[in-house]
Amino acid sequence: MRLLGIETSCDETAAAIVERDAGGRGAILSNVVRSQLTEHAPFGGVVPELAARAHVSHLDRIVARASADAGVPLADLDGIAATAGPGLIGGVLVGLTTAKALAAALGKPLIAVNHLEAHALTARLTDGLAFPYLLLLVSGGHSQFVLVRGVGDYARWGGTIDDALGEAFDKVAKLLGLGVPGGPEVERLARTGDPARFRLPRPLIRDEGLDFSFSGLKTAVRLAAEQAAPLTQQDAADLCASFQAAVGEVVTSRARRALGRFRADLPQQEPVLVVAGGVAANQAIGAGLRAVAAEAGARLVVPPLPLCTDNGVMVAWAGAERLALGESDGLDSAAKARWPLDSPDMGLRHGH
Repeated sequence: MRLLGIETSCDETAAAIVERDAGGRGAILSNVVRSQLTEHAPFGGVVPELAARAHVSHLDRIVARASADAGVPLADLDGIAATAGPGLIGGVLVGLTTAKALAAALGKPLIAVNHLEAHALTARLTDGLAFPYLLLLVSGGHSQFVLVRGVGDYARWGGTIDDALGEAFDKVAKLLGLGVPGGPEVERLARTGDPARFRLPRPLIRDEGLDFSFSGLKTAVRLAAEQAAPLTQQDAADLCASFQAAVGEVVTSRARRALGRFRADLPQQEPVLVVAGGVAANQAIGAGLRAVAAEAGARLVVPPLPLCTDNGVMVAWAGAERLALGESDGLDSAAKARWPLDSPDMGLRHGH
């Protein structure tokens, strides 16, 4: 089956076509992503109204290009999938409404995809993973551990109680005047910094659970910057390195504990940790997670970076996974700003 996937939940306007065979193997036929970095750069972050307008302006062309790149006319598709949440509601509405119009006009099934489920299932497309596995989703909007038991079957083991990790990176970058996107800029500067210079907190590191908290760490960076002002380039590099070291320690300690729980709860299963979301690109955090996985005898899976950040491929694939199980959605499906993976409406309706 071949599906179109549309993603407009934040500041990427994306469309892609993927193919899923009867054995569950997938292939990417096209993948078109238009970033809105230049539109939002003057504001130091994503402006929801601007994002929605940009999606309106560009989405039709991007869908047409995805169809042309794949060599698959829209009329030959088996379904239309679109992110229905969570995300910036204006953007989500643009993508979901476009998908509804296409589904209605072409007489194709609509699949209203949870953006987090799309991230959670990507590794099944790229690495052919079997269920269950552990997901660490670290992005601008989300930081959570999720046990992925099956399509529509998720247990959230821990999440952030305040800022998401990507958001913390972006705020530190903005504080230091580094530009957007913040994560890569902080990582770049951290390479030339001293990670031991500033003593920053490791929030919740001794806590027995699997939750994250980054708000206090971000405040500590601001206070350290104020005390060291005026900041030299080296001061900024040392701050970035110290911040990244603190974050890395928190994430790796949490991953160690999560893998321990996986082994205890599922002793017959090979432990697999999948890392998704934009922060998966951070090499220092990645190195820490590789070490923890090796120490735990677990397999670490990180999809290719273009499929870790927001894209249409993951949405099309999540749609294909659901459609293969006989799942589809009505044209009255609502866009949702919030939509946790463990909410009751994530389950399969046909009892597979």
